[in-house]
Amino acid sequence: MTRIVITGLWICAITVLSSYAVISWMPALPKPKAEEYLEGLTYQKLRPLNIPIIADGNVQGYILATIIFTADSHLIKGLGVTPEPFVMDESFRQIYSDGDLDFRNLKKYDINRRLDEIKRRVNERLGSEIVKDVMVENFNFITRKDIRS
Repeated sequence: MTRIVITGLWICAITVLSSYAVISWMPALPKPKAEEYLEGLTYQKLRPLNIPIIADGNVQGYILATIIFTADSHLIKGLGVTPEPFVMDESFRQIYSDGDLDFRNLKKYDINRRLDEIKRRVNERLGSEIVKDVMVENFNFITRKDIRS
């Protein structure tokens, strides 16, 4: 019986000493650097856009797009206006006036170029590099006959 108690105490002592050794040794390890890229950025999701596609004098359908953008939160606080209406307006303008979007003759679409142009134009209008990235969550086309009235 005493052997079991002495063995149990020995195991407890070893466990406590090894835990103490690990804790005292850990501060000497270098701390991992924080990801500075995401610091100070805010993600904002815009309400869905309904953009009419007009061809041959008729509405062919609508593009339903949901846009998300990242912006520098420090600059937004000092700006006085939010960039959401600017991103929404510029997204609508860019997609509505894009001649490459032809849903009667489908082909691969360069969305990255369009998103970069939206970001560039919004930053021009705001006068500063506030918007860091523009992303698409949804981008769908619904024909006129698929719309329920």
